[in-house]
Amino acid sequence: MSLGQQLAPHLPFLRRYARALTGSQGHGDAYVRATLEAIVDAPDQFPRDVDPRLGLYRTFHAIWSPANMEPDLIDEGVHQPEAIAQARLSRITPLSRQALLLTAMEGFTPEDTAYLIEAETAEVEALVNEALVEIERQTRADVLIIEDEPIIAMDIETIVRDLGHEVTGVAVTRDEAVALARAKRPGLVLADIQLADDSSGIDAVKDILAEFSVPVIFITAFPERLLTGERPEPTFLITKPFQRSTVKAAIAQALFFDSATVPA
Repeated sequence: MSLGQQLAPHLPFLRRYARALTGSQGHGDAYVRATLEAIVDAPDQFPRDVDPRLGLYRTFHAIWSPANMEPDLIDEGVHQPEAIAQARLSRITPLSRQALLLTAMEGFTPEDTAYLIEAETAEVEALVNEALVEIERQTRADVLIIEDEPIIAMDIETIVRDLGHEVTGVAVTRDEAVALARAKRPGLVLADIQLADDSSGIDAVKDILAEFSVPVIFITAFPERLLTGERPEPTFLITKPFQRSTVKAAIAQALFFDSATVPA
């Protein structure tokens, strides 16, 4: 099997990680493209002594720079919230953000995460704890949940409230979601893809975003369909079935990049 064939199944999830890390589909996908170009240009430098997925993420980390998003790697039109987020990176150290996302969202072990960020395993655990402490200090938000499965909706609501956020409502259809958003503007939306009346959570979010800007986290059992890099796609994506830590990390990242307050 060629290296390309070995890496192909892991690309959607690298896009998910890159988008969450940078706060933007455009930025994240640009770094993934740069990673693939680096592998094509120097295949002999690709780590062959580890699992292909580990080697792929390790190559990505060799290219990604949290303090300097290179202009030639990024699509034109950097939006103001993204510029603000870049200025706020000092709120939580780059390594702690990487460690949290790699373990909670991508499911890497502390040992694998240590390899990816070139740290000791004990340091990874300390970095994750540092990130979680920072999350506890994060600004609270009003959250709209769009989910038609009652048990899943209740689980998400519990996680959201445990994090200190308020839930403005739980919608099970597109129309209900839009109505709830209009009734009380949320600071964050968590949306399932397929809703009760065969309407789409994506369409519901499009309707909401047409009226005002709000960060969105999509929830789906088929993440690969929304991580192709070929069209406008979600920046933040949670895979069903999900872990509490995954939802927590995704909410933290979405709100981090959405904040309009730049610390002095």
